[in-house]
Amino acid sequence: MKSLLIIGITFPEPTTTAAGGRIMQIIQLFEEEGFEITFASTALPSERSVKFEEIGIRVENIVLNSSSFDTFILKLKPDIVLFDRYNSEEQFGWRVADHCPKAVRILDTEDLHFLRKARQKAVKENIPVAKAHLFTEAAKRELASILRSDISLIISEAEMELLRTIFVIPKDLLYYLPFLVEALSKEKIGTLPKYEERDHFITIGNFLHTPNTDSVMFLKKDIWPRIKDRLPEAELHIYGAYAPKHITDLHNEADGFMIRGWTRDVSEVMEKARVCLAPLRFGAGLKGKLLDAMLNGTPSITTSIGSEGMQGEFPFAGMIEDEIDGIVNATVLLYSEKELWLEAQQNGFKIVENRFQKDSFSMAFTQKIKQLQQNLTSHRIQNFIGQILQHQSLQATKYKSKWIEEKSRKM
Repeated sequence: MKSLLIIGITFPEPTTTAAGGRIMQIIQLFEEEGFEITFASTALPSERSVKFEEIGIRVENIVLNSSSFDTFILKLKPDIVLFDRYNSEEQFGWRVADHCPKAVRILDTEDLHFLRKARQKAVKENIPVAKAHLFTEAAKRELASILRSDISLIISEAEMELLRTIFVIPKDLLYYLPFLVEALSKEKIGTLPKYEERDHFITIGNFLHTPNTDSVMFLKKDIWPRIKDRLPEAELHIYGAYAPKHITDLHNEADGFMIRGWTRDVSEVMEKARVCLAPLRFGAGLKGKLLDAMLNGTPSITTSIGSEGMQGEFPFAGMIEDEIDGIVNATVLLYSEKELWLEAQQNGFKIVENRFQKDSFSMAFTQKIKQLQQNLTSHRIQNFIGQILQHQSLQATKYKSKWIEEKSRKM
């Protein structure tokens, strides 16, 4: 049987993070192709983690800087190894290349971490995110990981463009694979609450993800008080796991600023809201909250960063504004004008249908992986820079890891 090994930094939590949902979508593609799947991580599962054993996926605990991984992978002999984010490729990629050289090595970037960090730094320094300094140490690490891998899955067309034009990454090393969802049926759309049946605003996001925390603080300080003045009956309901104390302390019923915590079912709370508020000042990749809003017929207000890569050539499912006045005015207008709201809702349904349907991507993806397996040697020869980086990284990381392992043994 064909074998896939996934090496994750953490165990996926699809009910708390878009990244968790993303990796589960990829797992489903491999399951449908008959792969036997093993998920390995140095982390421990949480109470919200996927129970892999219950869905027939083997789980393996692995250790950093330990030859026990070598024994494990030699026994497993996977056909494909998927690294969940570049950190896991840095830590274990050299061992995979050393002991299973014929395995296809896939990197799932989730989003470009160096891009998100550069934009965060720009916001902190009051610099326009379009002028964020991208040529950083973090970029060197992540780009080296992309070059060492046989192929990298890129979730956003904007990030594909950045990698190909600014950093001149060969197109054969990149593969566009966005969020993948099932088609919205007319029956499903027909059961969604109507405009008159919805009220209030919603925002949602895991608070371990810095852009979400920043967005809520931005709402509290600069945006929500002005919306509340113009829509005094409205409330903002904020959902997300792992909220720190400085976020939970923002809860204020008198102001209609409600910190609701984690919800197991995003759709249940999203479809009740009239508008999703997502004024993200920095970030990367695709925004799961905006796709969830579209799937539930909830128009959104977001920024250029929030909408990046979402709508393509289609009108956005709501309104895009970057300045405080524009965000406030757009929010009040979208909330209050039924015809505008209905148009935004229909735009969302069109985006889902044309840009994120699983059936539009699954066959092409599986064909790409088969081609890689069949032509792996020639593919790697064409990526000679990647071979150089693999060689240098393998040697440097190998001996550092062996030194750490030996030092730990003597302690």
